[in-house]
Amino acid sequence: MKDIFLLDMDDTLFDFERAERENFRGTLASFGLPCNDGVYARFHAINEGLWRLLERGGISREELKVRRFRDLFEEFRIDADASAVADAYWRNFPFVCFPFAGAGAFLEALAARGKIYIVSNGGAAIQERHLQDAGFLPYITAAFISETIGAEKPSKAFSDYVISHIEGFDRSRAVWIGDSLTSDMVCAKNAGIDFILYLPRREGGNFAGHTARNYPEALSVIRSL
Repeated sequence: MKDIFLLDMDDTLFDFERAERENFRGTLASFGLPCNDGVYARFHAINEGLWRLLERGGISREELKVRRFRDLFEEFRIDADASAVADAYWRNFPFVCFPFAGAGAFLEALAARGKIYIVSNGGAAIQERHLQDAGFLPYITAAFISETIGAEKPSKAFSDYVISHIEGFDRSRAVWIGDSLTSDMVCAKNAGIDFILYLPRREGGNFAGHTARNYPEALSVIRSL
């Protein structure tokens, strides 16, 4: 029976795309900068690409924070201080939080079966505030956030740290649940545990492993493992 649950946050428990969009628009508006759907779409694409680069060790977290705005402003010829906008965007993000419908009930169901551990690449202050504001902290045994532990997902150092800091960790009882094949699935493989690809918005493509499109499906998969 699975009773050790390792859960990603963004696009697993929280609607990250909505939070990103709302924070981006609000931050640019506070600087009087133009923001239409095209500008946001390019920011999203640039940001996603840089996070994949971070996962591969090709950029630092601090470089990523500013470069996503610098690259965007250069492309759209926007005259603005990328560092100042990046700082404001980062400061605002803890207060922009959209849990998925049913996430609380999902956590409650998992907590009744065992222990829940958060495994996230997000900023520590952001993720901690989101867990608090969503009311999820009572269900969480511990949170492992890359910025705090000093290792990025999906490095082996990250998964090694996680499993070494869970008392009584047993691979056969653990399952990792997340939305990313490049991050969460690799971490689960590094840890030697089962993985469920969570797909709140899309199909799983050619992925042949366990998938879930919603929380009831995720619970059904967990019960079958």
